[in-house]
Amino acid sequence: MSAKVWLVGAGPGDPELLTLKAVRALQAAHVVLIDDLVNPAVLEHCASARVITVGKRGGCRSTPQEFIHRLMLRYARQGKCVVRLKGGDPCIFGRGGEEATWLRERGVEVELVNGITSGLAGATQCDIPLTLRGVSRGVTLVTAHTQDDSSLNWRALAEGGTTLVVYMGVAKLDEIREQLLNGGMAADMPVAMIENASLPQQRECRSSLAAMHEAATAFALKSPAILVIGQVAGAAQMASIAAAASA
Repeated sequence: MSAKVWLVGAGPGDPELLTLKAVRALQAAHVVLIDDLVNPAVLEHCASARVITVGKRGGCRSTPQEFIHRLMLRYARQGKCVVRLKGGDPCIFGRGGEEATWLRERGVEVELVNGITSGLAGATQCDIPLTLRGVSRGVTLVTAHTQDDSSLNWRALAEGGTTLVVYMGVAKLDEIREQLLNGGMAADMPVAMIENASLPQQRECRSSLAAMHEAATAFALKSPAILVIGQVAGAAQMASIAAAASA
């Protein structure tokens, strides 16, 4: 496992959600480049490694991506096992694909290790099934923050009929609401806003699509948080489904 870069998902925060493969990579690591949203408790698996913080968070001072690339390349060329440790999953809004491509183009061996993404873990912690027979035929993961500030096709998302999970949307709640309403989504569509998914300080706020911005303000919702938009986020709807299933 030397002279290699592992792009490892650390999961949403709860250290018990780390995969066995991620633990194995951490135990072999000489150098670990760690993101801001990774729970420091997972570092117990790499006590002898050099740990370098390379945080990237919206609205905060961030480590340039090019610098992170160069660090991984430098240590890999020194014959070291490098772990790039990311919150959630490296390939779900985690730059895993672009980092893997950049390294492979320079002759570096790379392996990706999945982690549980916060959209899944947060929903599960709040007893929200993202898919459910007769209610939600699928789930769509999107980010409200794009590199070029381009807009999503909100009408297509509103009409898609799937549970919608929005990452990095706290600063754009009003825009998300207006775009989905304009796209034809029902004003009373249930919404769950989940902060610090899977951590002891996790909080959730339930609302309707039309009222979610005001509800989030009253709740003092803060990043990191995910939004779950769909019928499965409605407590009343879920109670009705459960009653029908047991009848």
